[in-house]
Amino acid sequence: MEHYIFDVDGTLTPSRSKMHPDFFDWFDEWSTGKNIYFVTGSDYEKTVEQVSNYLCEKVKAVYNCSGSMVTKQGRVTRSSEWEPPQDLISILDGWLLASDFSVRTGRHIEYRPGMINFSVVGRGANHEQRQMYVKYDEANRERETIAYVINTEFTDITATVGGETGIDIHPTGADKSQILKDFYIGDKIRFFGDRMEEGGNDYPLSNALDSKMYINAKSFHVKDWKDTWEKLKEIK
Repeated sequence: MEHYIFDVDGTLTPSRSKMHPDFFDWFDEWSTGKNIYFVTGSDYEKTVEQVSNYLCEKVKAVYNCSGSMVTKQGRVTRSSEWEPPQDLISILDGWLLASDFSVRTGRHIEYRPGMINFSVVGRGANHEQRQMYVKYDEANRERETIAYVINTEFTDITATVGGETGIDIHPTGADKSQILKDFYIGDKIRFFGDRMEEGGNDYPLSNALDSKMYINAKSFHVKDWKDTWEKLKEIK
């Protein structure tokens, strides 16, 4: 039987938003009887908010914080207790002071099991403020620069660009590819994600599945949830 793994934000939902009602109903029917998994950099509460408690408990497993926390049928079965070093926090605080983007909305460093998420604009940003930062980041590639600095400074920590405004930071190896410990090499796996480019937080899992080791696996790089829907309609 096939295993379907989905990123959430930007793949099943608009960024930081809930699933579209029509897609939700279709996905609910389509997923019945299939092995479905969610893997996201967000925490469980945010995932529930985006795709519903119903779907989170219906699927085989929800891998939050890039797989550092695993929840099955609403019960946490695995969780990392990693704490970031103070040198890393100092670098992030420095970027908050140095960034030319002027808007600050709070909750810039969000601690999650096994990782932290950093955002210059902050998690308190509304839609308009988020879109302002998206345009700024597209022009200045600020998140890529911050991730590069962190990856250069620390040999045991990895930073990847995730979502529209954040950076996922975690111990090296504790990325989305870590969920493969729960699968077999010969499994038929289909992974859908929107950040599969190198440096994106879907890349480690996509790259691992595209290796010669996983001969029955395939990654689908999608543009957004509508693209995911169209690709799923083609799967019989």
